[in-house]
Amino acid sequence: MLSSILSKSSCAACKFCCSFRRQSLWETPLFPPEVVEKLSKPNEYGVVGEFCDGQIILGGYKTGDPEEEVPCTFLDPHKGCILKPEDKPFDCSIWPLRIMNKDGKLVIALTPTCPSVGAVPSQALVNLVKNGLGDKIFEYAKTHPEIIKEYREGFLIILKRTK
Repeated sequence: MLSSILSKSSCAACKFCCSFRRQSLWETPLFPPEVVEKLSKPNEYGVVGEFCDGQIILGGYKTGDPEEEVPCTFLDPHKGCILKPEDKPFDCSIWPLRIMNKDGKLVIALTPTCPSVGAVPSQALVNLVKNGLGDKIFEYAKTHPEIIKEYREGFLIILKRTK
C-alpha cells in the first residue's frame, strides 16, 4: 500500500518491522482467523506458525534481554516476507502506519521507529494517507476492529477520524 513512498528494496534491506523485542510484542501483527487456520498447519510456505488470538507467537529468544530481537516466523533473511499479499497481515501492509484508538477516537499514526521513514513523515506520505489510504485503513478497521491498537505516546498522528 505504501510502495509509492517506500521502495521494496529499502524495506527488504532493513526488515526492522519484521523483528520484535520482548518489550514490543504488542506490535506483532494480527492475522485474520482464516489465515491463522491456513498458516497453523502445513502449508505452501513450508513454515507453520503458532498463534494466540490471531497474534503470531514468536519463539527463539536466547536471552532474558528485553532488547533482543527475534524475526517473524514468516521472514526469510534473504528474500524478506514469504507471505503472498492475500496472507500478509493488514498491519504489515500499512507499516509504518498504525490504526489506533486515542481517547475514544480512531487515528492513523506513524510509528516513530521505522528507519526508512523516521519520526517525521514526508509530505508525500501525509498526502497518501489524506487522499485515500486513510479511508481504506479506517474502512478495514471498521470490519476488523481487532487490529486497532491503543495509542501510545511517541506516535505522530497523521489523520483523525472525523465521521
